[in-house]
Amino acid sequence: MLGTRGVRLGLVVPQLFQLQVRAIAEAAARLRREGRTPSPGSWCRSSPRSRNWSIRVASEKTVAEVSAETGQELHFPIGTMIELPRAALTAARIAEEADFFSFGTNDLTQTVWGFSRDDVEAAFFPQYLDAGIFAVNPFESIDVGGVGRFVAVAGWEAREVKPDLTLGVCGEHGGDPDSIHFFNSIEMNYVSCSPFRVPVARLEAARASILTESGGAFSDSR
Repeated sequence: MLGTRGVRLGLVVPQLFQLQVRAIAEAAARLRREGRTPSPGSWCRSSPRSRNWSIRVASEKTVAEVSAETGQELHFPIGTMIELPRAALTAARIAEEADFFSFGTNDLTQTVWGFSRDDVEAAFFPQYLDAGIFAVNPFESIDVGGVGRFVAVAGWEAREVKPDLTLGVCGEHGGDPDSIHFFNSIEMNYVSCSPFRVPVARLEAARASILTESGGAFSDSR
């Protein structure tokens, strides 16, 4: 869950990221030749220094190469996943170079709380829930006061720099009803989740939107 992962992996093995970017670009070019209109995007996980984002530069170069080779005009928004506390706290700097943010709330929950999901759910979570320390598993429904605050503050500060920045959530919280209403209240643009949770996510996103338009308020009962 930590260590050589995310953007760090792309710096250590740069060919890995560019292989993926090239595959996406070539697929997009093929679809364009078929008369379709794909709109792919690419993100790099938790870029450590926004002013030295070499992964983005390399990705743009790869897309340009595929565009020249195929004769298809390709435009990729390149964003970043915010899944570490430092990334959230430096969101304004990262927003200067990112086209969108995707908040990786699964990993952000692990790094904010300081525990690995794989280790703790079978170890002491049952006791936490029984003792009332947690009212709900924070990996299932967003921890509004902790993890949620990181997401909210990062989003607000990033949009101070780039008001039209697209903000979204990637993780199982994107399919949880209470979490979706919270994300709507802090003006996230989208949520994504596992396929089996998509129907619930669509329903709750619609309900959240209607409640907002009608003046209804989100209430966190936890």
